[in-house]
Amino acid sequence: MATKPAPKRWTYAEYASLPDDGKRYEVIAGELFVSSSPRPQHQRASMRLSHALEGFTQQHGLGDMYAAPTDVLLSDDDYLVPDLVFVRAERRDLVSNRALEGAPDLVIELISPSSALRDRGLKRERYARFGVPLYWVVDLEHHWVEVYRLTEDPSGAPEIVTGDLVWQPVPGGPSLTLSVPYIVSGVERRL
Repeated sequence: MATKPAPKRWTYAEYASLPDDGKRYEVIAGELFVSSSPRPQHQRASMRLSHALEGFTQQHGLGDMYAAPTDVLLSDDDYLVPDLVFVRAERRDLVSNRALEGAPDLVIELISPSSALRDRGLKRERYARFGVPLYWVVDLEHHWVEVYRLTEDPSGAPEIVTGDLVWQPVPGGPSLTLSVPYIVSGVERRL
């Protein structure tokens, strides 16, 4: 009777020593995942989102935006690299010299057909488990944003936004209205 070897457990030092070769490496629930570098359409949408969110959060002193590649360390078995993250000003202690060490206030993933299942499934589950309150999945193929309120309903269906997306990063604070069609415009349906 053959026994299956125990899966490799990645330390952060091992993970951090992986090559800087344009691929995205993540350890999720102890398993290493490797993705190819993002396509131009993905990067264009990411830049549009980043520019709008960064300008708004800095103008109002709400906190800080971080773009990939920025490591988010959720546990000893979870080293993720989301496309964009936001950390509120009063939680800046999460930011260390090596990574964001804890759950950001907003995580954004721009998906492609090759990442969709993992982003909507395993990664969403991990973000919910470790206390990320708000998770956006930007679906470039369908031209919408899926809004998951993970602390309210971790396994619930997302709100699908195809028009204006309103974000209020701090309760009672200012709101930003984002145009989903603008964010995904120019993005071809075939990825």
